[in-house]
Amino acid sequence: MNDVTITPTDDGPYLVEGSITLLDAEGNQYAVSDTIALCRCGHSSTKPFCDGTHEKTNFAAVNRAARSNRMRSQVVASR
Repeated sequence: MNDVTITPTDDGPYLVEGSITLLDAEGNQYAVSDTIALCRCGHSSTKPFCDGTHEKTNFAAVNRAARSNRMRSQVVASR
């Protein structure tokens, strides 16, 4: 099993640490290292990767995990 950590940084990208395979919508593989930053603001010119544009667009998002005894996840239906 791969150990991967995805952290939504405060007012910034998703930081992905660990060995992953990242595919585009057609199944083509991106070349990635063991640590990447994925855009959350939607304004990066290097999508899906972060290029720091969130700092210029005043992107704001602070996410915290719910404090409960049970872990919950949200599942998004695929097309």
